[in-house]
Amino acid sequence: MGSTNELVLHDYWRSSACYRVRIALNLKGLEYRLKPVHLVNNGGEQHSAEHHAINPQESVPVLMDGRRAVRQSMAIIEYLDEVYADPPLLPPAPRERAQARALAQLIACDVHPLNNLRVMQYLEREFGADAPARERWTQHWIESGFRAFEEILAADDARGAFCHGDAPGLADACLIPQVYNAVRFNVDLSPYPTIRAIYARCLALPEFDAARPEQQPGAV
Repeated sequence: MGSTNELVLHDYWRSSACYRVRIALNLKGLEYRLKPVHLVNNGGEQHSAEHHAINPQESVPVLMDGRRAVRQSMAIIEYLDEVYADPPLLPPAPRERAQARALAQLIACDVHPLNNLRVMQYLEREFGADAPARERWTQHWIESGFRAFEEILAADDARGAFCHGDAPGLADACLIPQVYNAVRFNVDLSPYPTIRAIYARCLALPEFDAARPEQQPGAV
């Protein structure tokens, strides 16, 4: 049985981590309210006292389930999968769940953190990295991760229309925002046909389309 509390997602429209949580909420068919937290305006609204009170890390996303704050996108998605069981975002068998989590973490832990906003700001502020240098940095880490992701998918007998099986799940929720970033940073996607095919299938679904950054409040 799921929670009866209101779900409120503290969200920035362009954040990859928020994007993956919006996908998960939509795949679950859950009603939720967005509370925009602009990561650039006014020095970054994530640094406000109000936001610090719910997340001392001063980052997004944060999901409020009633009065309970759930932080970190991967923890949020697994929380949703435990509290709102249908449809599941992870396969039932332990080995298959491990594979889905490994794909998700390849993106969420190894690729995305190296090209998020605060890393880009630090590279510029502390090392004087200009925009072309920051773009090359981002391209390098996305390409490195995508090469591995593509190879793992190609060798996986459990892969179906999506990253794992014939229904979208955790790994797809992590992959699609990273492909969005890859397009934004001019990464050549031609070497990754499996990733491109999954991306196209996902964006054809209303749950993914509604989660797109351009569809969110405050998008510019």
